[in-house]
Amino acid sequence: MTLLSGRNCLITGGSRGLGAEIATTFWEAGANLMLVARSGPSLQELASRLSRRPDQTVATLSADLNDPSSPDRIAAEAFATFTKLDVLVNNAGIQGPIGPVWENDWAAWESVFQINLFAPVALCRRCVPDMARWKRGKIISVSGGGATGPRARFSAYATAKAGLVRFSETLAEETRGMGIDVNCVAPGAMNTDILGAVIEAGPSAAGQREYDLAVQARRPGAASPRRAAQLCLLLASAAGDGITGKLISAAWDTWDNLPKHKSDLERTDVYTLRRIVPGDRGLDWS
Repeated sequence: MTLLSGRNCLITGGSRGLGAEIATTFWEAGANLMLVARSGPSLQELASRLSRRPDQTVATLSADLNDPSSPDRIAAEAFATFTKLDVLVNNAGIQGPIGPVWENDWAAWESVFQINLFAPVALCRRCVPDMARWKRGKIISVSGGGATGPRARFSAYATAKAGLVRFSETLAEETRGMGIDVNCVAPGAMNTDILGAVIEAGPSAAGQREYDLAVQARRPGAASPRRAAQLCLLLASAAGDGITGKLISAAWDTWDNLPKHKSDLERTDVYTLRRIVPGDRGLDWS
């Protein structure tokens, strides 16, 4: 496939799990990659597994997004490696403390916001001006459980991800007419380290429902990272041009047909976060 031939893509959290799947999918589609994660050896291992292609480049950078200075360093490295940046994928994220908010370690709670919200926003701030100069860019941020509804005992993660979705909707409006598309992807419950943290916490901290869902997601048939990566590929490619300001579920939405419904997506609030009023539920409180 050549959907991303010649496109330069920056992917955070790119060493394992969904990030590694996105990296592999983009590479197979012809992209040049800048992969960022905390573990340098894991990044090098992934880079070595990608098939050698003379017309493609893969670069790696070890960085901890919990460090507020990291986004500037990452962006500087990306612009030093590539003449321009076509795609930014904000994939890196942590689960953070599990349990009632009043029992959470406050420093750990704040770290979730630094990694899951502030760092992606900072990267967008650095990358948007360059994308606007070239009149082309794609920003894809990975959302997750809790962004669209309350998620008890996961307050830090849910609140940060909800903020990321609203920020992405807002940035999509601010960049209209610049050739930049900004979207969020909800990958579904995947068998990753984040899921393992829920199981390790146990039902007493995570709650019985969350624990049971995590155990179930470990079984065959759970959400596939490949499916989420394919959605990211669609949004990053020319097929996704004009789709912006949306939160799309890789597991539940019929996103394969999205290019056929661009006009509907543009004129409606489908796949967005909105307040529900009585009339939306057939109630008349006048």
